[in-house]
Amino acid sequence: MEASINLTKSQEAKGFYKVSMLQCIGFGSGDLAQNLIYQTISMYLLFFYTNVYGLDPAVAAVMFLIVRIVDVIWDPLVGTFVDKHDPKLGKYRAYLILGGIPLTAFALLCFWNGFSGSLLYAYITYVGLSMCYTLVNVPYGALNASLTRDTAEITKLTAVRMFMANVGGLAVGMGIPIVLKIFDPTETTDMSMNDTAWFATMAIYGCVGLALLFFCFSQCRERVVMDKKATENVKVSDLWMEFAHNRPLRILAFFFITAFAMMAIGNAAGAYYINYNLGGTAGELSIFMGLGSIPAFIFMPMIPAIKRRVGKKGMFYIFLITAIVGMAMLYAISMIPSLREHMILVYIAQFIKSTGIIVATGYMWALVPEVISFGEYTHGRRISGIVNALTGIFYKAGMALGGVVPGLVLAFVGFNKDAATQTPFAEQGILWLVAVIPAILLVLAMFIISRYELDDDVIDNINREIEARHSN
Repeated sequence: MEASINLTKSQEAKGFYKVSMLQCIGFGSGDLAQNLIYQTISMYLLFFYTNVYGLDPAVAAVMFLIVRIVDVIWDPLVGTFVDKHDPKLGKYRAYLILGGIPLTAFALLCFWNGFSGSLLYAYITYVGLSMCYTLVNVPYGALNASLTRDTAEITKLTAVRMFMANVGGLAVGMGIPIVLKIFDPTETTDMSMNDTAWFATMAIYGCVGLALLFFCFSQCRERVVMDKKATENVKVSDLWMEFAHNRPLRILAFFFITAFAMMAIGNAAGAYYINYNLGGTAGELSIFMGLGSIPAFIFMPMIPAIKRRVGKKGMFYIFLITAIVGMAMLYAISMIPSLREHMILVYIAQFIKSTGIIVATGYMWALVPEVISFGEYTHGRRISGIVNALTGIFYKAGMALGGVVPGLVLAFVGFNKDAATQTPFAEQGILWLVAVIPAILLVLAMFIISRYELDDDVIDNINREIEARHSN
């Protein structure tokens, strides 16, 4: 027993720290907070811009692309700054507060209709929100790599994190239509067109999200970080050097693009699909969007056991295929009039699709600490901020596709926001966004992740060698 205790202490001394459930929950609350804010933007901002604020879909699509281009410049600057500096409040966790407050403010301003139809105002507020989100998200992404090197603990942290992230996704997907209904009870068949209802709803979600960021700050302790001398020479160009020399990072980055493009496109199309293809109500939209998160509460706690049974790649393959099956079901149901009248079939297909997406895209975050350790192993510096900035660029590139593609497709198929019923071609375009394009991206994601080479044994050996270097 004493030997076991000494072994545990020895492992912890070498960076293989154990994390308590409260620490896991505290860490996960950061992703819950960001989802309450950014998932609302992802799922509903395009709808708000086109149907409430008054922007043309193509104009909104171009704006989404330009904002992502700004991110490509901004993210490396944030990652470099984070790695080079050590705020008194914590190297990474400090930004949960420093970035969280302005993030919340810009989120509210994005859903304020005081300058209705003003493209300049939309640009200023959306660019500001995206920059503040980076200021929170890049350091937050580096937090789990700073808590422990233990892959089992990282898996546990990731499982809890993604469970809580999907609590946020559920609160947004299912909750937003319900809260809008409270503020605009006269609306019965469509998402609210009342600008006051949208602003009040975002105010609630933003303030709750900010409180959760403060809680995350209070529970996270950074224990695996490079000292200031080791990172004081970090520069923006290191990001591209890391990308060039870290093959697992390149694979993960391209997986991020396809995964987030797939999610963003499907999320942005959900409201259009229920409202126009199925003629659904706000309540049915709430259930449909909520089913995008509910499988997390069943399957995310099972991730450690599933991974032990089938391995990382096996788990990705199983759940990516599951998502494709769900999308195929949605397409088939929507193309057959006698079937799409039965919403229960739509809900079943959405549940199957979401099960695959949640597990596959949830676990990919556990790979980020691995590629950080691989970089440290090859060049001796643990530049977590730089790595998370790079993954952030590719993540936002995927989000850019998710913002640009729906707007362009809607414009191409002649979507008319003023028409209660869309043309068959417009309905088909919406269905492409819900099922066809995301399924193609998932096939590409399967090919990309097949090239990932850091199995658990490999990464554990890498981490042990790194700690052995530090002890010498």
